[in-house]
Amino acid sequence: MAYSAEISRVNPSCFLFMIDQSKSMDDPFGGGVGKKKADGMADALNRLLQNLVIKCAKGEGINDYYVVGVIGYGAKTGPAFGGPLTGQHLVLISEVANSPTRVEERTKKVDDGAGGVIDQTVKFPVWIEPVAKSGTPMAEAFQLAHKILEGWIAAHPDSYPPIVINITDGEYNVDPTREATLLTSLASTDGNVLLFNCHISGLSSAPIVFPNTDAGLPDEWARKLFALSSPLPDNISASALAEGYPIGPGARGFAFNADLVELIRFLDIGTRPSNLR
Repeated sequence: MAYSAEISRVNPSCFLFMIDQSKSMDDPFGGGVGKKKADGMADALNRLLQNLVIKCAKGEGINDYYVVGVIGYGAKTGPAFGGPLTGQHLVLISEVANSPTRVEERTKKVDDGAGGVIDQTVKFPVWIEPVAKSGTPMAEAFQLAHKILEGWIAAHPDSYPPIVINITDGEYNVDPTREATLLTSLASTDGNVLLFNCHISGLSSAPIVFPNTDAGLPDEWARKLFALSSPLPDNISASALAEGYPIGPGARGFAFNADLVELIRFLDIGTRPSNLR
């Protein structure tokens, strides 16, 4: 496996993201966001990585509380990190912090303290680039995730169960049920691998987030991803409930028709440090 030998010396929580890089990701988000799905997903994931780095910053250094991997699937299936991390399957968060592909300058609206807003220039590290090509080989991506996490769990048998977050917008090429089931059958001594699926869309209807039934889901693709998603552990359910989601018994780590705002919230709740215990 292509990941740093330093990982074997620590016992961090493991996040593995799977990102759809098929041609349909060139379409726009719904809800009038005005951003292509591939661009919005890359921005959301880069923002999440930056937030994870900030959460681990202590004094002059970065504590390695997390190890992170990103699998892209579209024209090819494999690690999606760019720059110095190209080809790496799992990376310590300190390595992430020190190895962005580039750092952009962007502007954001901030409160001016007098009832108005002003533009502020901020640094925005980029690790993941937007890609939109070819089909959607999701089953192949689940196979790779299984291979990566099988090795991770063998080396870290007592770790918190790895969390896999799959972000997709379209119909898969091959039914991924077998591969996803094998993935979630992997387990540390603390429980099975958790699989969350986030279905982003170009629709303008309200998102469905953390449902406990597939009622209201419009097609077989959404119902399949719901069925493959893991039930929410109690601690993540509590975080989602605190965020205002109507969590019912048996709620799953699934979101349908997630716009850019819901995608960011979904990623945040799934990776919140207070949930990893």
